[in-house]
Amino acid sequence: MDAVDLREFYNAPTGRVAQRVIRQRLRLMWPDVTGLNVLGVGYATPYLGLFRPEAERTVAAMPARQGVLHWPPGEPGLTALVHEDELPFPDLSMDRVVMVHAVESSERLRHMLREVWRVMSDSGRLVVIAPNRRGIWARLERSPFAHGQPYSPTQLSRMLRDNMFTPIRSDIGLYVPPTKTRLILGAAPAIEQLGRRLFPAFGGIVMVEAAKEIYAGQLTTEREPRRTYALAPPGGGTNRAHRKSE
Repeated sequence: MDAVDLREFYNAPTGRVAQRVIRQRLRLMWPDVTGLNVLGVGYATPYLGLFRPEAERTVAAMPARQGVLHWPPGEPGLTALVHEDELPFPDLSMDRVVMVHAVESSERLRHMLREVWRVMSDSGRLVVIAPNRRGIWARLERSPFAHGQPYSPTQLSRMLRDNMFTPIRSDIGLYVPPTKTRLILGAAPAIEQLGRRLFPAFGGIVMVEAAKEIYAGQLTTEREPRRTYALAPPGGGTNRAHRKSE
């Protein structure tokens, strides 16, 4: 989905509930990132604000096909428009990487994961958040988690293993349905607890935390000529022209 569509979703009541639920699950995985560098790949800005007060540095990399938005509002920009197979960060520079609205829609997934592997420190951690194949969120068109390739926890873990990451743990969340009904959205905390107890496999999203395989060996891939990158324009708007190849 376009970055503007994703922003509109997260500004709506359904999106705000989804954001709150996923942030809670993400915080349980990473309870403390004090002094660490945190990178978001995809449309991760709704979740990066969780870590900004304690992290040393927090930045967002938005793929060119998706578009870029200025973030955080009213402050100097911390987002960059990137080609998903070439991240503009030094080797071993990131301690935590969260990927949201990224793997399910990538056209060059293996290359993107190679770049994430490159920029992660040897002790770094990666969390991938993707649509759950069994969940209702992957089946309704109005949900951003219905676009792209959904995964089961096993499929997502296998995909990470195939790309030089070692899965550590997985989680399923977002049991509240993607509805606009205020009564159901207001009961989201109770629905989450009930869903985790009675229907643990049917949440809307899958989360897998993984470590970097530092002894996996270097894989050589063909690289295209180096490209330039554009920072998100100030003022909160998206620069759709930036999504075209340089």
